[in-house]
Amino acid sequence: MRAFAIFVGLIGLGLAGIALLGYPAWLLISPFLDNPKFHRISSRVGMFLLTIGFVFAVRYLKIADRQSLGFGLPTGRFIAEVFKALALGIVLMMPALVTMILLDMLTLDGAPANPVQWLRLCLSGIITGLTIALIEETFLRGAMQYAITRESGARIAIVLTSLLYAALHFIGRYRVHAADVHAGSGIDLLSYSLADFARPMYFVDAFACLFAVGILLGMARVHTGNIAASIGLHAGWVAVIYVVRDATDRDTRNPLSWMLSNFDGFIGWMVLAWTLLIGLVLYLVAVRRRAVLPGRKWCRGEASEVARD
Repeated sequence: MRAFAIFVGLIGLGLAGIALLGYPAWLLISPFLDNPKFHRISSRVGMFLLTIGFVFAVRYLKIADRQSLGFGLPTGRFIAEVFKALALGIVLMMPALVTMILLDMLTLDGAPANPVQWLRLCLSGIITGLTIALIEETFLRGAMQYAITRESGARIAIVLTSLLYAALHFIGRYRVHAADVHAGSGIDLLSYSLADFARPMYFVDAFACLFAVGILLGMARVHTGNIAASIGLHAGWVAVIYVVRDATDRDTRNPLSWMLSNFDGFIGWMVLAWTLLIGLVLYLVAVRRRAVLPGRKWCRGEASEVARD
């Protein structure tokens, strides 16, 4: 589990940077900003350390090449695959969303007033989704899953990567006002950001849902041998959630509202149920394609990648 330990250590390095270097960075940078925000400065420090550590880690693990990181397709084809998967991801979210609206679990009270506003919201959601997906999939499904696959096999790699993927979503967003910043603010920021882990039952439904989503994304990585589909699916799902958060309100009086997580008011038991159903359908489709094309194995991505080493 050396590879898994290395990538968990990278995340720990980023968190340590927030706690220990957030305040020094604040003293250095805040005088040059009109409206300095401690959490932003600290998080950028943590991200910078994580990025530097990532570069050294992939070189140390000898996966610092496009094929290993999941970018092996020609650029034009890779981009095309991303956008095809993005469209598929949006479509796959529709059953869960329509169910919520039909059952009055979500209301459109906060919806944009005209088509132009809808278009802006949707484009913003897609851009946000692509940005988040590119970063997370490169780190998790690109480098981490590939490195663990070489050591322990695809199944263990998918499970470990999905567990970490789900857990990272519950590092909260705590704010420290500029007037309250002090030498220990970095430690305060980190401790409050991790506070949700002290009450796991608060987010168990969201965690289970995100873990299932991670499994699907990991399967896409293995089945295709690259991360184009993982990026696209991930971006499509994030885009839908982004739009839903801005355009709808959760009806907490609805007796079915328990199926939507308190974590974000959207993912939860309802989305988990649809994710499992969609995952089963996609798996059956993959099995059928394998029967039609015997040379294409479900794990061919793993086989071809490991064979290179």
